[in-house]
Amino acid sequence: MRFVRAFVGSFRVRLVLAIGAVVAMALTIVLVALPRQLDSYFAQQDSENLDARTEAMATLVGNQIIMVTTLASNPYPVLQIDTTADGEKVYRGSDAVYRALEQTSFVKNLTPNVALADVTVTISESPDATSPVYTLGVPLADAAGKPGQTRETLTSRSTFQVPDVYYTENPAAAPVRLVTVTLSDPFTFREQTVTTLVNVMIGAAVAALAASIVAAILLAQWLTSPVRRLTHASRALAEGRLDVRVPVKSFGSPELAELAGSFNEMAERLQRSIDIISADRDRSREFVADVSHELRTPIAALRTFNELLRDGAVDDPTTRDEFLEQCHRQIERLDWLAANLLEMSKLDSGLVSLDLRPEDLRAVVESAVQQAEPVARRKGIDLILHLPATSVRQPHDPPRVGQVLTNLIGNALKFTPSGGRVDVELTSTAGGAELTVTDTGAGISAEEMPHVFDRFWRGARAPELRASGSGLGLSIVKSIVDMHGGTINILSAPDMGTRVTVDLPRTIAVSSPAGDPA
Repeated sequence: MRFVRAFVGSFRVRLVLAIGAVVAMALTIVLVALPRQLDSYFAQQDSENLDARTEAMATLVGNQIIMVTTLASNPYPVLQIDTTADGEKVYRGSDAVYRALEQTSFVKNLTPNVALADVTVTISESPDATSPVYTLGVPLADAAGKPGQTRETLTSRSTFQVPDVYYTENPAAAPVRLVTVTLSDPFTFREQTVTTLVNVMIGAAVAALAASIVAAILLAQWLTSPVRRLTHASRALAEGRLDVRVPVKSFGSPELAELAGSFNEMAERLQRSIDIISADRDRSREFVADVSHELRTPIAALRTFNELLRDGAVDDPTTRDEFLEQCHRQIERLDWLAANLLEMSKLDSGLVSLDLRPEDLRAVVESAVQQAEPVARRKGIDLILHLPATSVRQPHDPPRVGQVLTNLIGNALKFTPSGGRVDVELTSTAGGAELTVTDTGAGISAEEMPHVFDRFWRGARAPELRASGSGLGLSIVKSIVDMHGGTINILSAPDMGTRVTVDLPRTIAVSSPAGDPA
């Protein structure tokens, strides 16, 4: 029962049933209405044919009466006048009319050949008379009908006037007799014709219904096949096969082709998103492992120093000072890791908004370089600042731009060996300002270049240096530059140094990393 419900409930079966129902309904309406229309049409045709035969019979009968009563050398009366014992005049059909119509079987011979119906001929005394004086009825024998003909209850009359010149020498003054010819109950093929047509229509309707069902099945197959392909593809996508796509060219209608294109686009975006999430998850795992290791090192060092100090090392001033200095460094390391993680989480959540100020960028660049000078001197690296002579004013968030420069200069100093050089330059451009940090350090390989802005990415070169970072610096830089509507480009080669260029536009549409307007 469940299978039957599922089968009947399928879109393809419902479509076939719907098309079949519509065709069956249309054919039913035709079969109900058309026979009535045909019967009415054929009845009208039979009535018109009967009227024509009635007129023909009236003409023949009239000519016969006129010929025997007025065209003979000696005229004969149409109606014979008899006088009763009371002196009352009584009319009856004349012998001439009897001979002309009955004795010669004139009307009887015309009945099966011309009238094809029961014939009645009446003659009245005058046009105003209500009752006929003479009546001749000739029924049509049932054997006269052809195979397939049936009697129809139709009646047709035709009247004409005949002057009875027998009673006057002046034809204009002769009394007028009214002759009526009536045809009734004719033989017709109407019933047989209608029955034949109805049978033909029923056969045609059955054939049309069968053809419509076949056409509906083919049409349903053609219409539902793309939907089924989309269904199979969506199921495969739900099962995790993200590389499944549907061929757009195989969809006949533009609407389904558009739907297939949208599905493929959705699948592409989903696959990219899953790839990004998977890669981000892998990097997050690596990052968690690295951070765990980074946290374990200072925590272990702090525990060790604490135990040594508790065991008596606090009594030696030199040892105590050294331990306290090492504890201070480890605490700074922990604070640096926490600050980077907090900053990245703020940027990710869109909680960071820019405080744009139309101030001179030279102050921000100069402050960032001054903060990095102690590290440069300690490592024996030349840190050189290049500033323009005139102010470079444009809207920017000084702390955020300073954070960008701090991270870029910090990276340059980290990967530049002693005796190397780091140049920081600010220039004014037609569209805004350009910040450049150039070093003579280890450089970045072409394989690593596409991943430098990925979060938690730390590369493979100089592992002893990269291990000291979190892999978040350039990601933070990229997010802040994007918030300013700017661009960042890196040119580097192994052992040839690195050049990082940040372009900040003068007119910016500020946005947060989450995509909300700032």
